[in-house]
Amino acid sequence: MNDSAKDNWWQRLSGGLKRSSSALGAITDLIAKRKLDAETIAEIKDVLIRADLGIATADRIAAALGEGRYEAGISPAEIKEVVAAEVEKALTPVAQPLAIDPAKKPFVILVAGVNGSGKTTTIGKLAAKFRAEGKSVMLAAGDTFRAAAIEQLKIWSERTGATFIAREPGADAAGLAFDAVRAAKERGAEVLLVDTAGRLQNRAELMDELQKIVRVMKKLDPYAPHAVLLVLDATVGQNALSQVEIFRNQVGVTGLVMTKLDGTARGGILVAIAAKFQVPVHFIGVGESVDDLAPFSARDFARAIAGLDSRSKSLD
Repeated sequence: MNDSAKDNWWQRLSGGLKRSSSALGAITDLIAKRKLDAETIAEIKDVLIRADLGIATADRIAAALGEGRYEAGISPAEIKEVVAAEVEKALTPVAQPLAIDPAKKPFVILVAGVNGSGKTTTIGKLAAKFRAEGKSVMLAAGDTFRAAAIEQLKIWSERTGATFIAREPGADAAGLAFDAVRAAKERGAEVLLVDTAGRLQNRAELMDELQKIVRVMKKLDPYAPHAVLLVLDATVGQNALSQVEIFRNQVGVTGLVMTKLDGTARGGILVAIAAKFQVPVHFIGVGESVDDLAPFSARDFARAIAGLDSRSKSLD
């Protein structure tokens, strides 16, 4: 990124996490009125949990804030630095890039998530990234329930120069996935991105269909899909925890993409997810344009959620 792009990205990320950083600002208000004691630490933990950071991370931050400071004062800047450091510790193990193995051709990426999470748009943005890297890409319109999703993916294929495979609306999604893997092999595509219909994690029949898609892929390539990305909507908060748990158990999620990090986002939930599931986080999205999806950086995210102004060097 050039300096202008870095600044623009940082502004969107910190703006997208404004709700979470504002919630954490209540800690500063608490400590400004009194010295640190056991009661204040307990209230700080409550604030952190309400900000969706999860109990484990809340415990660690509260303990770090209180360490060596009981009955003493602490500045707002120190509070933010402690929060950022502890959040970064929680996120660093899961901040992993999505690695495309060139030995697996096509490298099959199945993209799943609940209705409205941003799967199809995410696929389009990923296609643009892979095409910019010079890779040949095929998009498969596996959301056969929605004609609009098929059309949307077709537009992305035209925009990015990716090849495209679809069936008529209402067609069998598993059959489409089978055809897509076979076609990608025949055409020598390096990456195959497969869209799927949005499904609620508590609908057994829809999860069964997703498992069927995985099974038919394995008939052509026993190792496919090589990556299963779960797209999470950052505005749903605690519900994202159950989404990760169920999709992971049903189809073996290998990585996460968090979308819709705008001013209404409850981004703290990503910290709770990292602490509980240790599933890699590959990308985060802060808007609709193709440049609004970026590799996940634990340091950038932690500093933004703590409300710190400075960008981290990891954007360089």
